[in-house]
Amino acid sequence: MLPQIRNTFTENGFVIVSKILTHQESQLLKAEGQALIDTAKHKALEAGQNVRDIAGHGVYVGLAAQSQIFRNAVKNEKILDVLQVILSPNIEFLSDKAVFKSHQINFESPWHQDWHYWHGSHKISVWIALDDTTVENGCLKLFPGSHKSAIIHNGEANDGYGFGHRLQPDTVDESKAITAEISAGSGVFFHDLTLHASYPNRTGADRWVWIPTYRDAQIEDPPYSWATAATVVRGKKKTNTD
Repeated sequence: MLPQIRNTFTENGFVIVSKILTHQESQLLKAEGQALIDTAKHKALEAGQNVRDIAGHGVYVGLAAQSQIFRNAVKNEKILDVLQVILSPNIEFLSDKAVFKSHQINFESPWHQDWHYWHGSHKISVWIALDDTTVENGCLKLFPGSHKSAIIHNGEANDGYGFGHRLQPDTVDESKAITAEISAGSGVFFHDLTLHASYPNRTGADRWVWIPTYRDAQIEDPPYSWATAATVVRGKKKTNTD
């Protein structure tokens, strides 16, 4: 199975893997994510800050930095076994985020490559569904083979889409895209140059995903101030004596 996963990832820039998490694990992460956001909103309210600044757009970053449950989850052996064959035997967890859509937050993500947000070495993110995902509730869509080169992103951050680096919609031939409708607990491993987007949530029901990002621990990168929970989860990190 792992050689096939490697071949698919090499060709397409992404691979779908089922049953990474059990139903119970998926529900635990969703509940913990909701609790972290509720706590952050409560603290913001007490401090006289705008609560809408806390995950108001359906994105909450840095769960593993706050929660032992998420720190344990980033070391999931099924995740690391796949990363070992498509990334490196030396794996460093970098950061994570929850992305959720509901009857109040139903956005669609525009087409983009993640690499434009962090540069440096290439990373792999794992888009793990905590609810069943469909076209109707906002699943992921990806462009096969787009990971082979960086694409100029000419979208503007202030034109209503909320992404500082993105493609204009009319520059992507969506007929060639793959729609990733996956069940809760399954995930999409994708290269940071893989062009991807998501559908809006038209159902009014929850659609939660958790996205941890990893890199090769043996490759030096510029310091990332936001990666406060970064840790080697398999193998070892490059040192000056290596």
